[in-house]
Amino acid sequence: MTNSTKTTATEAALHLTAEVLHYTAFTTSPTGGNGAGVVLDASSLSDAEMVTIAAELGYSESAFVTPGPDPDDGRSFALRFFSPRAEVGFCGHATVAAAVALGERIGEGDFGFHTAAGHVPVTVREENGGLKATLTSVEPRVHDVSPADVAEALAALGWLPGDLDAALPPKVAFAGVRHLVIAAATRERLADLDYDFDRLLQLMQRLDLTTVQLVWRETTTVFHVRDPFPVGGVVEDAATGAAAAAFGAYVRDLGLVPADARLTLHQGHDMGRPSLLEVDLVTGDPRVRVTGAAIGIRPAVAPGP
Repeated sequence: MTNSTKTTATEAALHLTAEVLHYTAFTTSPTGGNGAGVVLDASSLSDAEMVTIAAELGYSESAFVTPGPDPDDGRSFALRFFSPRAEVGFCGHATVAAAVALGERIGEGDFGFHTAAGHVPVTVREENGGLKATLTSVEPRVHDVSPADVAEALAALGWLPGDLDAALPPKVAFAGVRHLVIAAATRERLADLDYDFDRLLQLMQRLDLTTVQLVWRETTTVFHVRDPFPVGGVVEDAATGAAAAAFGAYVRDLGLVPADARLTLHQGHDMGRPSLLEVDLVTGDPRVRVTGAAIGIRPAVAPGP
């Protein structure tokens, strides 16, 4: 791996701590983005303790960092994610938060994260006085979803078939974890979110979904998105990097954008925590890149919904 600032594992360890840090990702404002707890040295924590910490924090997910498989690579780490209820296979906003936290302590450059979903490279760089992280997803997949499951999702959401954008059909998209993508025909439909939590939860558990990504297309490359997350015990996610990566695969699979494209996703506005996610598609690489800023916040800042 090439890095702009290479450190040894010993040097990196001097910067890391078991303290719970608080970050918000996909924003440069403490009142925006999606909050995440970050523990940069979780080596001493059991699974039960990590779940307990995530539940006490109340963020949709928190990230727990341990040394990577190569003891001589101080920029390679294992990364696990926990919602307030259970472990999650992959989480984009907590990856961005952890990467920025490491970048602040170790320096800009390339990191390698080993997650349950696979290896996720992340590059951290300075921009306009702050740090941004770009994660590269595992290879994504897009699947059809049965009409019966779409009907059940719409019933749980309180949506009608006429509320959908026919040009963006429902699909299940994967870029580390699975998301059901459903497109609204109007911004007003997207803004009016009042769903049956338990009913949607049951469907998501049956289909092994992490979120339902609700989208509205403003332009060819600009979208507004919302992500109900009942499987994590959270009504709605303020910024969902994993779903953004999956959505990049979705639009490419449908041929909606050129082979090289940058998508802009606006999320969190309807819940008062505006977030900005940049999604890049690159010719010849099936993976999807998701970029966002992150900043440290004081624990007193509300973690989200």
